[in-house]
Amino acid sequence: MTIARKLQDYIDGEGIAYDTVAHHRTATTSQTAQAAHVPGNSLAKSVVVHHEMGYVLAVVPSNHRIELSTLQDVMNKRLGLASEDEVSSLFADCDIGAVPPIGSAYDVPVILDESLGNASDVYFEGGDHKTLVHMSGSNFRSLMKDAQVARFSHVA
Repeated sequence: MTIARKLQDYIDGEGIAYDTVAHHRTATTSQTAQAAHVPGNSLAKSVVVHHEMGYVLAVVPSNHRIELSTLQDVMNKRLGLASEDEVSSLFADCDIGAVPPIGSAYDVPVILDESLGNASDVYFEGGDHKTLVHMSGSNFRSLMKDAQVARFSHVA
C-alpha cells in the first residue's frame, strides 16, 4: 500500500487522521468502489480539467458524472479535459487515473461537487490504483476548505 509522498506529507502536515484501504488493481472508480467495498457516493473521483489560465481539479462522487457545460457556467471559463501528459506533469508522483482530490497538496485549485458535502466518510485514490485513503467527512471537508463548492454533476 502506497500513498503518493506529496499527498501523505500534506495530510500529515495538516494533522488529519486517516487510514488506508487496500484493494486489487482496478481500472475505473466504480470497480474501485466494488473492490474496496465502499459506497460509490462516498468515493471521491478527481477529474483534471484545463482552461486558458491553468488547471482545476473537479471532484465528484464516483457514481456521478461531471456535467462539463454546467461546470463551465459555474467557473465562467471554457474547460476541457486535461491530457495524460498534463496530468502526469501536475501529479508526478501519482499513476494516471489515480489522482487524489486534495489539490492543495499539488497547488491545483479544486472545485468540489456539493453532493460530497455531507458524506460521513470519504474515500479517495491515494496515487496508485491499489490504495484508497479513508477519512471522516469532516476531516475531508477540512482539507477542502479552500475549494469552491458547487453543483456540477449528476448520478451516472
